[in-house]
Amino acid sequence: MMQVLLDVARTREADRRTIAAGTPGIALMERAGAAIAEAARAMRGARGGEGPVLVACGPGNNGGDGFVAARLLAEEGIAVLVALLGPRERLRGDAAIAAAAWRGPVLPLADADPAAACLVIDALFGSGLARPLDGPAADFVARLTASGRPVLAVDVPSGLDGDTGRADGPCVRAHETITFATMKPGHLLLPGRTLCGRVRVADIGIAAHVIEDLARPATFANAEGLYRAALPRPGPAAHKYARGHVLVLSGGIHETGAARLVARGALRIGAGAVTLGSPRAALLVNATQLTAIMLRPCDDGADLEELLADPRIGVLALGPGLGRARARGFLEAAARARHAEARALVLDADALTAFEGDHAGLASLLAGARCAVATPHAGELARLFRACPAVHEAPSKLVAAREAAAALGAIVVAKGADSVIAAPDGRAAINASGTPHLATAGAGDVLAGFVAGLIAQGMPPFEATAAAVDLHARAGASIGPGLIAEDLPEALPRLLGEVLRGGASSG
Repeated sequence: MMQVLLDVARTREADRRTIAAGTPGIALMERAGAAIAEAARAMRGARGGEGPVLVACGPGNNGGDGFVAARLLAEEGIAVLVALLGPRERLRGDAAIAAAAWRGPVLPLADADPAAACLVIDALFGSGLARPLDGPAADFVARLTASGRPVLAVDVPSGLDGDTGRADGPCVRAHETITFATMKPGHLLLPGRTLCGRVRVADIGIAAHVIEDLARPATFANAEGLYRAALPRPGPAAHKYARGHVLVLSGGIHETGAARLVARGALRIGAGAVTLGSPRAALLVNATQLTAIMLRPCDDGADLEELLADPRIGVLALGPGLGRARARGFLEAAARARHAEARALVLDADALTAFEGDHAGLASLLAGARCAVATPHAGELARLFRACPAVHEAPSKLVAAREAAAALGAIVVAKGADSVIAAPDGRAAINASGTPHLATAGAGDVLAGFVAGLIAQGMPPFEATAAAVDLHARAGASIGPGLIAEDLPEALPRLLGEVLRGGASSG
């Protein structure tokens, strides 16, 4: 099942539409409070908690959710302390109704001692907070952090921007976060992902059609449900060229390894044939390292055009190890070559840095291809779009990736621990899996190969790129300490088998 994300404004609109359709706001708050109470019971029980649960309530609806949770926990005989930021008489609307139903004492937030609790429920501020925490709220967060007590955050940890994942001031670090209807981008974008801990999504009665209508263009959590149905499944009559042919271009004699990693990734993920185009001076070096991957000489644009005259080559992957001048020349040749309109391009490394400050020039070369995918890391993205304020001044990685995809007319993977995949039509996915062990030389080259190999097999480009990013991250996580880039393709057979069978889902 695809996991759609709604930003803060769309989440508010989903609430508004649900209330306008006849569900009272207090009913939504009661459901939210019940979900919080259930999550708190589970956390308390798992940690063998002794002592009261402290519920820190803010002045808005997030605080109202906290009051409901406090009441329900107390009704079960659990000791509960409630602390409120601001005077109780200033509460309005549904929050005031929820607070009125709480019969116990209410402490000023300044008097609350997190160290005296076995669990703290952070119901101070939700995802819509537009300013850094200050005053008593900031002081409480400092005390909470110092206490080391487990924290259950409501919606998002207080101080976190639900759209960007940024915390521009003091912020609660939660062990778990419970949110409602859908996750938000800030739950997955860094540093939000690390500040939220485990995220639970509770159904409080927002209709699926409301979410679907508001999720345009759609943002997804990148997990199996987004791409599993589109994964290639070879039929009984399949042959190698029916499964796609990828051409990868190699660097010079001292820069051959990166292209071989790309090629190995493309072959292992299922491309039927992979050819490495190598400078003649490096043919022997490459030949000693290749078996199933074919090898052809390719020194310049004329050689490339000759290779690309073969209509079976459906994907060209280039950039790693090429050098800027050669990469640009090869891209220009690919744009002139026969069958360019039927061919996909996968660009990484030097194929991107060759166009530093000239994203429009790159876009013009990509316009004639069937599709294109660019996989920049943060530095490459910044250099490529140096002259594009919409990208380098974007408020979040998600917005930057969307703007970059629109400007290039290509799918863009803004790589990192929170990789974002964005398509020119506005669709985007934030990767929900990963491991710091992928921070090793060559890992990005393997990813480019995964993308190329899936597109070669006919998988739709956005879904292919999303699958490649997720499988790459999960392969890294399955290997763990000691990972080197060469390990990543070898982890794929088991993972692909699990995904194709619909088991061991990441979501």
